[in-house]
Amino acid sequence: MAEAHKVNHDYHIIDPSPWPLIGSVGALIMAIGAVAIMRWFNLALQRDGSPTESAEFMLFGLNIAGPWIFVIGIIVVLYTMFAWWADVIKESHAGNHTKVVQIHLRYGMLLFIASEIMFFVAWFWAYFDASIFAGEVAQYARVEHTGGHWPPKGIEILDPMHLPLFNTVILLLSGTTVTWAHHSLIHNERGMLKWMLALTVALGVLFSYVQFYEYAHAPFMFSGSVYGATFFMATGFHGFHVLVGTIFLLVCLLRAMSGHFKPEKHFGFEAAAWYWHFVDVVWLFLFFSIYIWGSWGVAATH
Repeated sequence: MAEAHKVNHDYHIIDPSPWPLIGSVGALIMAIGAVAIMRWFNLALQRDGSPTESAEFMLFGLNIAGPWIFVIGIIVVLYTMFAWWADVIKESHAGNHTKVVQIHLRYGMLLFIASEIMFFVAWFWAYFDASIFAGEVAQYARVEHTGGHWPPKGIEILDPMHLPLFNTVILLLSGTTVTWAHHSLIHNERGMLKWMLALTVALGVLFSYVQFYEYAHAPFMFSGSVYGATFFMATGFHGFHVLVGTIFLLVCLLRAMSGHFKPEKHFGFEAAAWYWHFVDVVWLFLFFSIYIWGSWGVAATH
């Protein structure tokens, strides 16, 4: 009987899991909640900033305008991520991640990063379309005219040699520290692994803080300007990816402190390092195209 159930292949057939269904439901709740919270913001304030009488978003006869549906969706999605990945870690510790399975995990991560590249291509496309063909934007845009040049007429841009350059140095340094941590893991230097991972996480937090400060003091807004819309969408989504990558590395730090990674088997950390390097490279493209090229020859503000 035992011989009949013996595994004679290198593949891992996972046990039935509730997390795909629960995660899908959580994502649906979060999407509906995002509409509800945006509806709430839009209706809560008029153009002059004064509150309206009511903010409504009716669903099945109930007014769900507000932040709570979105918060519930976020909680469900985050819990699903935690529980699902905890199951993956348990499978790895049980020896189910053979060399063949690890190869497929790498393929999956590479395909995910490829999809992320195409995601950012869309925002770069929007930015270059608006900037290179500024004359057409000036002719057909309904919200704001560019004046036939880029940056648009009346836009005061950020100095790329100030906070953007500082953040560039931070991310390049963090790419160095995460690579250092990887080499420390390969050579089984666990003390240096923890220190370099902690430093990388700290640099990621610092980058997010500096970008938040930059957004708070930007001389232009998201709305009413094609420059502001393309700027905040491209750099904002990158900032979100930095936040995700920082959490990714923080989890790796906690796992390293628990002794999870081994020199010969540490794909969880490898995937985090790949993602972080992807974030670094995207920022370099953003810095040189949006901050430097996009502001060439224009007076900047500090």
